[in-house]
Amino acid sequence: MNFSSARKQITLDNKNLSYLDIGTGPVLLFGHTYLWDAKMWAPQIEHLSKQYRCVVPDLWGHGESDTLPESTHSLQDISQQMLQLMDSISIDDFSVIGLSVGGMWGAELALIAPTRVKALVMMNCFIGYEPEVARAKYYAMLDIIKETQGIPASLIEQIAPLYFAKSVEQDNPELFNTFKQSLAEIDTGRIESICRLGKIIFGRRDTLDDVDKLTLPCLIMTGLEDTVRPVLESYLMHDAIAGSEFINIPNAGHISSLEQPDFVNQQLSQFLAKHLAE
Repeated sequence: MNFSSARKQITLDNKNLSYLDIGTGPVLLFGHTYLWDAKMWAPQIEHLSKQYRCVVPDLWGHGESDTLPESTHSLQDISQQMLQLMDSISIDDFSVIGLSVGGMWGAELALIAPTRVKALVMMNCFIGYEPEVARAKYYAMLDIIKETQGIPASLIEQIAPLYFAKSVEQDNPELFNTFKQSLAEIDTGRIESICRLGKIIFGRRDTLDDVDKLTLPCLIMTGLEDTVRPVLESYLMHDAIAGSEFINIPNAGHISSLEQPDFVNQQLSQFLAKHLAE
């Protein structure tokens, strides 16, 4: 799918945020995961833009967006920026579909704009504290990346498998190798921004403290083979968020939107049709 004609930019906090704007109908705001970009939603955009207007930003320091603004220190700041994006294109009501950090800032956005966010999908996501052991491991990786001003080959071999089901090298070698190549070719000028953003993500607050305020329709979906955001975390979120719906994604790891696109598309269509029916 060619996105070039649908790509736009907005200036926020003196930086350009790049986003896709495709389709017509009820609006869906997408949030991608760390170290990817808007294109990880390509199968969902192609499917859902037939019925919905899909607004898909590149997170700061990713894709075609500028580096992280100096004034950005938390996921709440990012959610405010995404709300400014929606204001700038005159969108009042919308739903959020986020994977990993996209779901994290999506939950924060639903909390700051409860009358505007109509439904929330959190895929391969956890909105509680980052577990201490995992946080220490990711901080150590970020320190190496910052010190070397790139992602060393040895670290790529550790990072890349975290995003996929165990059999990805056999089942989808092109997807796996393309991601590894993107890590190897990361722009040196973005390293500091990416490390800052990583510290924001893995040092996030415990949004579970406020889940009683998440009264909108919520769908939680997680790949059964996700090691970054294990299924147990999604069960904790499902138990904490009253009325939430929960779905396991078979044969998928962290990047489930690309590993099992047909299954994900079907579940999103059913959820949105049920809760956004006019």
